[in-house]
Amino acid sequence: MTSPACWSKSAKTARRSACQSRFALAHTGPGGPTSPQPVPSQTQPRPAKEISASAAKLRLLKRLRCTLKYEKLAWSSGATLVAGVDEVGRGSLFGPVVAAAVILDSTYRIRGLRDSKLLLADRREVLAERIREHSIAWSVAAVDAARIDQINIYHASRVAMQEAVAQLNPTADHLLVDAMKLDCPLPQRAIIHGDALSASIAAASIIAKVYRDRMIAEWDPVFPVYGLSSNKGYSTPKHLSALREHGPSPLHRQSFAPVWNAPVPQEVLAFMLQETSAAV
Repeated sequence: MTSPACWSKSAKTARRSACQSRFALAHTGPGGPTSPQPVPSQTQPRPAKEISASAAKLRLLKRLRCTLKYEKLAWSSGATLVAGVDEVGRGSLFGPVVAAAVILDSTYRIRGLRDSKLLLADRREVLAERIREHSIAWSVAAVDAARIDQINIYHASRVAMQEAVAQLNPTADHLLVDAMKLDCPLPQRAIIHGDALSASIAAASIIAKVYRDRMIAEWDPVFPVYGLSSNKGYSTPKHLSALREHGPSPLHRQSFAPVWNAPVPQEVLAFMLQETSAAV
C-alpha cells in the first residue's frame, strides 16, 4: 500500500478540490451560500436523549383539558346517569388491577378533577373523598394477580371495569370508558386518554388509584423487601433488584416477564402448588 508521504501532487490537489466542493454544496441554500456552521467539538454539550414513551405520554396528558364535554353530549341525547369507568395498576408487577365507575352529579362541580397520574397523593386523597361524598354513585372492583395470570392483563382490566359498572346503584344508563369497549348492553363511548379529557373518567381514575394504593400499602409490611409503599408494585430499580435477589412473592404477577424471569423461592413454589391442588 502506498504511504501518505508518497501521494502525488495531482492526487492531493484533486482531494482538496473535492473537499472544497462538498463544503460549498453543504453550505449553499436557496438564496446562495450560507455562513459556515461550526464543527461540533468535544466540549459542546451533547443533544438531549430521546424521551421515553411514558414521559412523552405524560407530557401529552398535561396538555389535555379535563371537561364535561362528553358527559354533556350523553345528557343531551337523553342519558341521565352517565358513568365514567377507568382502571389502574395495569402495568404493575404486583397485586390486582383495580377499576372504578363513578356517576357524577351534574348539579355539583368537583374542581380539580384530572388524570390520577398527574396528581400528588395527598391531592388524590382529598378529591377521592369529595367524589365519594358528592357523586350519585361510585363502585370499585379488583381482579387479583392469579386471575390476571390466567386470562392476561387486558381481559382482567375489562373484567374489573365490567364488575365495577355492574355494582353501581343506581345503574348507569350511559358509559364513558377510558380507551376500551366493554362487554355490556349499555350505550357507551370509548375515549382515548379519557382520564385526561372526561371529568367522570378522571373521577373513576382517582377512586381506583386511591383504593389500590391503600391496598398495596397494607401488603408492604408483609413483603418489605420489594419497597411496595413507594413503587406500588411497578418496575423500579429497587423492585427489580429485589425480584432478582429474593424472587417473587405469591402476589406477584407470574405471567409478567420481570417476574417469571426471577428465581422462585421454595416457599412460594410450595404455596402455589397448594393453591393449584386445592383448585382441582
